[in-house]
Amino acid sequence: MDFDMRAFAADLCRFASTAGEEAAAADFVEETLDDLGFETYAWGADADLLADHPSFPDDLDETDVAGRRSVGGVLELGGADAAGTGRGDPDGDGTPAVVLNGHIDVVPAEPAEWSSDPFEPVWGEASEGIDGNADGDALTARGAADMKSGVAACVGAALDVRAAAEGGGLDLAPGGLRVVVEAVAGEEDGGYGAATAALANPYPFERDAAIVAEPTELRPVVATEGSLMARLELTGRSAHAATRWRGEDVLPRFEAIRGAFAELETERGESVTHPLYGEFPVPWPVVCGTVEAGSWASTVPAALTAEFRIGVAPGETVDEVEAAFRERLDEVAAEDPWLRERPPTFERFSVQFEPAEVAVDEPIVEAARAGLVDAGLPNPEPTGATYGADSRHYVAAGIPTVLLGPGTVTEAHYPDETIAWDEVEKGRAAIAAAVGRFAARYSGASAK
Repeated sequence: MDFDMRAFAADLCRFASTAGEEAAAADFVEETLDDLGFETYAWGADADLLADHPSFPDDLDETDVAGRRSVGGVLELGGADAAGTGRGDPDGDGTPAVVLNGHIDVVPAEPAEWSSDPFEPVWGEASEGIDGNADGDALTARGAADMKSGVAACVGAALDVRAAAEGGGLDLAPGGLRVVVEAVAGEEDGGYGAATAALANPYPFERDAAIVAEPTELRPVVATEGSLMARLELTGRSAHAATRWRGEDVLPRFEAIRGAFAELETERGESVTHPLYGEFPVPWPVVCGTVEAGSWASTVPAALTAEFRIGVAPGETVDEVEAAFRERLDEVAAEDPWLRERPPTFERFSVQFEPAEVAVDEPIVEAARAGLVDAGLPNPEPTGATYGADSRHYVAAGIPTVLLGPGTVTEAHYPDETIAWDEVEKGRAAIAAAVGRFAARYSGASAK
């Protein structure tokens, strides 16, 4: 079966694979990988396993993980397996394995904000500002940049590595090479598929390194930010608007807390430093994403709920950052007689993202940088990202992981989400070359 990367990416974008609805997209990827000669594996999210994971709520049950299906495809290249004499070493000794990972879930789309159906892919002319490329085709659909085109690039790269190995153009270790392509569920809300795979290896071999093809503009990302998700609740006292002095309005109190959190964001931007985050104007952002207050226009608002997303720097923990914001909240409450008697609550909700970082001299990072050069692309310095990614789960499991993929994060979650197709082709070439460089390290030969 020939692989049409354009058609695969477009077809994958037709699936409205929002949270809990990934199974059909996973089936499509699995069938494609089967047809292309991969040995496939599939797994669901494990509620019991993830309930003990710091990223997830501790009350997960089977209804929370229903439909969160992930798949992986393995190519066994060279070594005993290629000769048909066995499945190789299940412990991974002598046969390096590199994972090419992408997620198939997408965030919801608001059709009214789009110029076309978000789940009916549209091919058009690439415009200025999309990956810095104004020439050639571009794909517009929910998930085009984040990150179904990245999944397509991973499949194409794995096939290119296989062709190079079969053609004798790839230096392999005596035991050969395993290339794994993963399409995982639930990255947008914590990493259900990747966390399960990291904690309960679905393959009969160990994994030596991973590349996650998030939209990094083909720049190696070696550090990802964590985030604390916390819900603030305030209690006041209602009163008729005509006698508002009889009530206790929660809104000024909320503004005081929000202002204090903004001040702490500024302080942390100056005191919590990291060499890879100097380029960001706000390295550890604090955003109040939702606010709900009051019950009637003519009544003093007596209750408020607000949800915050708070950045966590590499090297910090979610617990440490939560403690810092709790302390600042307590300081605000201590200055207000009403809040002293009725302290605000500030509790975690949803999922938490721990930060992650891998050394720039890790073999997979060096291979990624060399692969960019081999593909005729620029070789920028590794950087950090102010978002979280599934890479953190693999890093926590002892699998060195770098982010490297086509597209830009500025298109992620955006109306008319678009990626320049030339960027996807470049991503495929760079990832394939990176795998080749990684394999050469194990072969004992000089990398080509």
